Amino acid sequence: MRRFSVRPALTLKGRTFKGPRGFSGKPFHPPLTDIPIGAYVLAAVFDVISLVGGDHHRWAQDFWHAGTYTFIGGAAVSVLAAVTGFFDWWRSSQAGTQARRTANTHALIMVTVTVLALADIALRLSSYDDRSAPAGLTVLSVVIAVLVSVGATYGGSLVFDYGFNVETAGDSPVWHPSEVDVLPGEHNAS
Repeated sequence: MRRFSVRPALTLKGRTFKGPRGFSGKPFHPPLTDIPIGAYVLAAVFDVISLVGGDHHRWAQDFWHAGTYTFIGGAAVSVLAAVTGFFDWWRSSQAGTQARRTANTHALIMVTVTVLALADIALRLSSYDDRSAPAGLTVLSVVIAVLVSVGATYGGSLVFDYGFNVETAGDSPVWHPSEVDVLPGEHNAS
């Protein structure tokens, strides 16, 4: 008996290319989101460590610089995630559905995160010197980390609760126009 299946998960054979959305069964957006989420959370951790260390420790300055580089990397990939997410929203959901409302909430939070991250980067680069993380920017970094985590929760609900862009999701009430939300585990709108 075979214990592993490798090829079907990696092949693009038989998958339809859907432009910026990716391939059927292999969307671009979900894997791209992992990098900014991890980057923003790690950068906040780096900033907290740096702030605790203070200006008198070289390692605290190194954590401040690491947080800056991490934010820049996360922001660069978040642009690709935003573009692919927009096309998912535009082509994969219908107005008036719970899925679209959840996608709108997810998008609003993530766009807010991206704007805050870009502001954070601009502030960092204007005060990038040999010191530890400033308290104000550390607070901003923690706010960004919390918001990106909340936004990721909505994105996770789209995929795991609603089957958004999952080829085998089948029919679900969240895809039908309705003003009533279906909660996880429910099969029809009350």
